[in-house]
Amino acid sequence: MKSVFLSWQAWALLSAAFAAVTAIFAKIGIGNVNSDFATFIRTIVILFAIGLILFLTGNWQAPSTVSGKSWLFLVLSGLATGASWLCYFRALKMGNAAQVAPVDKLSVVLVALFAVLFLGERLSPAHWLGVGMVGCGAVLLALKI
Repeated sequence: MKSVFLSWQAWALLSAAFAAVTAIFAKIGIGNVNSDFATFIRTIVILFAIGLILFLTGNWQAPSTVSGKSWLFLVLSGLATGASWLCYFRALKMGNAAQVAPVDKLSVVLVALFAVLFLGERLSPAHWLGVGMVGCGAVLLALKI
């Protein structure tokens, strides 16, 4: 069992499961709360949870050991995450979770495209087919039929 948690696939599946639960909990939680304020609450919880995890695992790292380039891109990533969360919660406030979440997962398609364009990654034809299927699936789930 321990070796399962040494693979990226196990962590990615856990990420997907937690993301799914996040959508359901968020949809219930924002019923009578401004979506931006709900994002603020969620961010505080995450900050404390990650701080606790760093403390318990002994993985705290002195900020001075992080390179300037890493700081820049981690800050940019944080800003993008915040923007994503604000948009996601606003969409959840206005729409159905079963439609909002799949559209949000179009990020899978965008990550594949950006990874090829900006990181020089290569995808096989089978991978491109999968990316296309994710895109089509998200669009189909978003439609009100």
